[in-house]
Amino acid sequence: MRDKKNRDEDRLTALRAAMKAHGVQGFLVPRADEFQGEFVAPYAERLKWLTGFTGSAGLALILEGRAAVLTDARYTLQITRQIDTHLYEALNIADITAGGWLADHAPEGAVIGYDPWLHTPAQLEKLEKETAARGLVFTALEHNLLDEIWSDQPALPKGQVSIFPEEIAGLSSKNKRAQIGQTIEAEGGACAIISLPDSLCWLLNVRGADINYTPSVLSYGLIYAGDGVLQWFIDPDKLSPTVRAHLGEGVEIVDIADMPGALERAGRAAAQAGKPVFLDHDRTPVRFKRVLEKAGAHVQNRKDPCIAPKAIKTLAEQQAVREAHIRDGVALVRFLCWLEEAVPQGGLSEWTVAQKLYDFRADSPDFKEESFSAIVGFGENGAVVHYRATADHNALIAPPGLLLVDSGGQYPDGTTDITRTVALGTPLQEMRKNFTRVLRGHIAVASARFKAGTIGADIDTLARAPLREIGLDYAHGTGHGVGCYLAVHEEAASLSPRGHDPLEPGMLLSNEPGYYKEGAYGIRIENLVLVQEENSGLLGFETVSLAPIDPALIVLAMLSAEELVWLNHYHAQVCEKLSPLLPEKERLWLVEKTRPLER
Repeated sequence: MRDKKNRDEDRLTALRAAMKAHGVQGFLVPRADEFQGEFVAPYAERLKWLTGFTGSAGLALILEGRAAVLTDARYTLQITRQIDTHLYEALNIADITAGGWLADHAPEGAVIGYDPWLHTPAQLEKLEKETAARGLVFTALEHNLLDEIWSDQPALPKGQVSIFPEEIAGLSSKNKRAQIGQTIEAEGGACAIISLPDSLCWLLNVRGADINYTPSVLSYGLIYAGDGVLQWFIDPDKLSPTVRAHLGEGVEIVDIADMPGALERAGRAAAQAGKPVFLDHDRTPVRFKRVLEKAGAHVQNRKDPCIAPKAIKTLAEQQAVREAHIRDGVALVRFLCWLEEAVPQGGLSEWTVAQKLYDFRADSPDFKEESFSAIVGFGENGAVVHYRATADHNALIAPPGLLLVDSGGQYPDGTTDITRTVALGTPLQEMRKNFTRVLRGHIAVASARFKAGTIGADIDTLARAPLREIGLDYAHGTGHGVGCYLAVHEEAASLSPRGHDPLEPGMLLSNEPGYYKEGAYGIRIENLVLVQEENSGLLGFETVSLAPIDPALIVLAMLSAEELVWLNHYHAQVCEKLSPLLPEKERLWLVEKTRPLER
């Protein structure tokens, strides 16, 4: 611990020396890479290297005399364990914003340096607005100060690009590019920057190996109006002759090192044509905006044009997703059967359970990797929504109590994300009642029928109703979008109080209500669902995740007749689809767990 303290202090001192050398009184260190993704490659773990904080959302604010690290409510416990609180204040973004903290503590007129590759125009605009009264000046630096002092910084990844088969994608890259090009033309644009790696993977029908958990390619694209000609800015070493042939005409490979010059030329051409360049201010590095504007282009804020069509899965993708969930369901059943047998023997920890779940998934030859680091929380740790056990910090599992397991896998034809809460030992009646309320909310979503145009916020209220009847709730959304062998958190019409986009057939979403009693236990039940059009013309959800819901935690008297019918039907589907693929021991276990329940 003493070595870590000295190391963190030395790194902060070195950063402050670099700040002085570059004439800035502050510096921003976000938990972000140049592509604004949820997961980042080792070279981009700058926040972790500087402060020790490993959460997926955070920002370090470094001034000459003080420093802070901001994160959100998911990581308020984790951050105090990981950072040296003598060096950094640990702050919750719900209590104070980055701009608010800088306005409070930075000297008037201070110059705050930042890396223009790691911040979006929207983020920078917010910071400038919040600090305007103090006269703070935000200046883009040519080089990231962290990279100057990080002597053993890992190299940029060179994961090889692979082809995502058109028979799974359901649509050719040429057709996708034409669709986007026509959209840009219809909206009066000259071209659009695409900076999200998963958008480019979807657009080009490729996948990559640059980062953990998401099979994306760290690259950028510039797509033109009309027929959708694309310049792909990428490290050419990642492309095999086979992949180059797959891309075909209409895709120009440009070395990512030559991108600034290509953007300048595109900006000048757009200016001459009197048309804007579309750029997503929420998801694209501010560096691009500066280069384009310097070239004379009119930059217009438009949402990444791939996000909406990517969210609506083709029929081929939908079938692939179903098949991936069958494989994942087999692994989950084997894991749950093992867990029930292993817990009474003792000696298990959250970490060993997570590793065992990984092993069961890895038994499938089609398993690529986890879609995120599994959340395995026992007892009070289950009440921390995005709790992460590590080899160094994890709890022993000592029944009685509830174990929450939220995990997912990446398969060549689909991405999974599923949560089960199981009783270890005899659960308290309070636990069973609250679990049943969460289950009722889950069933309300799964069985909902609704008109076209319904937004996610309307569905979210259905999930919360059984808890709100007794004054309870949960502090996260009910559902997020999921990709098809892509990002596990993908934009779609999210099921949350902030979900104002309409649900559309083909969207793949999570259905995950929960309840968390601080210091005691956590409950979450999560399946993935596909939005489908019913024969009646209404929309509904098809549940694709397959694993039993623990009957020991269900108070049958609290379920309506309709809710019980849904549960028994779901369990029958689980048994029917998974039983033929299981060894005898696990098959018999599943038959028992999915037996029809009667009051």
